[in-house]
Amino acid sequence: MTLSQLAVTVAALGALGLVAGRFGLSAIPAYLVAGLLLGPHEPEVLSFIRPSEVTEFVAELGVVFLLFFMGLEFSFERVIATGRHIGLGGTLDLGVNFGLGLLIGLAAFGPSLGALVLAAGVYVSSSAVTVKGLVDFRRLADEETDLVLAILVFEDLAIAFMLGFAGGGEGGLEAVALGGKAVGFVGLALLASRFLARTIDRLLERLPREFFLLAAFAFLIGMAAAGKALGLSEAIGALLAGIVLAGTDARDELEERFFSFRDLFGALFFFVFGLSIDLGSLDRVGWLLALAVPLTLLGKTAGGLLAGRVGGFTMRQSLNAGVALIAHGEFTIILAQVASRNDAIGAETRADLVAFAGLYVLATATLGVVLMKESKRIGRAVFCPPKLASEGVQ
Repeated sequence: MTLSQLAVTVAALGALGLVAGRFGLSAIPAYLVAGLLLGPHEPEVLSFIRPSEVTEFVAELGVVFLLFFMGLEFSFERVIATGRHIGLGGTLDLGVNFGLGLLIGLAAFGPSLGALVLAAGVYVSSSAVTVKGLVDFRRLADEETDLVLAILVFEDLAIAFMLGFAGGGEGGLEAVALGGKAVGFVGLALLASRFLARTIDRLLERLPREFFLLAAFAFLIGMAAAGKALGLSEAIGALLAGIVLAGTDARDELEERFFSFRDLFGALFFFVFGLSIDLGSLDRVGWLLALAVPLTLLGKTAGGLLAGRVGGFTMRQSLNAGVALIAHGEFTIILAQVASRNDAIGAETRADLVAFAGLYVLATATLGVVLMKESKRIGRAVFCPPKLASEGVQ
């Protein structure tokens, strides 16, 4: 990506974001469409940007800043409070949506590794799209957001296992090793959040303002890099970096200083996503999309309702949580890309997985964001509050 291409891209994203805002929509689908139109796939009328190491790096920064901001909203105490949701909510979400994904995978590829990869792609929600939606619709402070966070963390950890299989590694042994690393990494971050907050405050207070920003940025990128080096993802590292700093007095200043970075790189992340979408493959995997997308809407909504009710939330809150998890994104794409390099999967199956992933992400991300915006209104219409008895009511 050259400087002139970057200038056109940012201008296009700004214009499409404004148009989406005029219609009361989130800008995420607009960013995805911009990537689709300017990318190398069909339609090729406006194509002049191709995925590269530069675009991949920009996309990584987008994920990092989005998840960092989510982490800043969750102090150690709030994370511990959500712990009760991780086990039950995460397990219910896994059972419902991986199960549905496996049925779809078996219908597409029969009993095979390709079916397992597709099941994992259907199961895992997009942390980046979900967080962006929660920010746009001012829902980070909602009680049910704790459940959404818990399920996202569970899914990120589960995907660490599944990536070991998708890439053709040593199966169960590699998955167990990744699971141990994940538990250790999360545990150390939570301990740091609990016991080092005051120490971090003292260190940051001694720094001049410009070095304060550099130190915070280095910590964020370092945590993201550590997560990736452990075989997890930069997303979970960035989330934990935010959680560590959420209990410090510097939290408000960090949010203010990094706000512009989040919006800029977040928009570029979704644009880069759009570059991978190929409408030309619709004739090959169209039937699979027609099956997977409705089942995803049903599965994520039902899984959220079930997990929410078990966790003590109201039907409306549970609906909000389930709908917030409909959007799929980065992990679905990553799973397909990892599987595409695995010779144990047939060449035709690998091509279908990659084609399916891009179109599936476009459909679920767009529908998920629209439904997230309307979920409270839908909840009020579907789950009417019980009417009070007329007697004795003033």
